[in-house]
Amino acid sequence: MAVQLAKRLISVDEYHTMAEAGILTTDDRVELIHGEILEMSPIGKKHRSTVIKIENNLKELFGNKALISVQNPININDLNEPEPDVAILKTRKDFYDNHAILPDDIYLIIEVSDTTYQVDKEVKLPLYAVGSIPEYWIVNLAAEQIEVYTHPSNGRYKKMEIFDKSDSIPMGFCKSEIRVDQLVS
Repeated sequence: MAVQLAKRLISVDEYHTMAEAGILTTDDRVELIHGEILEMSPIGKKHRSTVIKIENNLKELFGNKALISVQNPININDLNEPEPDVAILKTRKDFYDNHAILPDDIYLIIEVSDTTYQVDKEVKLPLYAVGSIPEYWIVNLAAEQIEVYTHPSNGRYKKMEIFDKSDSIPMGFCKSEIRVDQLVS
C-alpha cells in the first residue's frame, strides 16, 4: 500500500516572496502549477524558432489592437501562475506594469509542444479551462498541427478542432484568421 504524505502547497503571493528573497532567481526555469513549483522543460531550437515566428506574425496581424506576451507569467488563481509560450492580451496603457495578467485580460494562450505535449494537454489544458481562458492553442510540432480549444465551461473546453498546415484558423475575438503555415514551419 502506498503512503500518502501531506503536501504544503504554496500560493502565488508566497511564490513571489520566494523570488523577492532570492530563493528563486531568473535562472530558475520554474512555474507554479497547483501550488507546486515545477521545473519547465528546456527550450529546444525548433521550439524557440516557432515561438519567435508566432510572435512576429501575431504582431503583424494585430498591430496595436492586442499585446503579445511571450513566456511571461499569468495569474490563473491563488495556486497557479503558469508561463505560457505566447499570450494574446487586451491592450493596457501601462503594459501590465502595475497589474498582474489575469484570465479576464487574455484573448488566447498558445503553448508550443515538442517534448511537452502531454503536459500541455493533460495539465495546462484543464488549468486554462478552469481559468476560463476563452481560447487555447497547442502547436503540436511533431504532427505539424494546431489544436484549438474554445468555449470553456465547468473546468473543460467544450469544443476542440485540429488544423493542418493548409488550413486557416478563425480568431473569433478579432474577427480575423491566420494560416497555420504562418505559425508552424
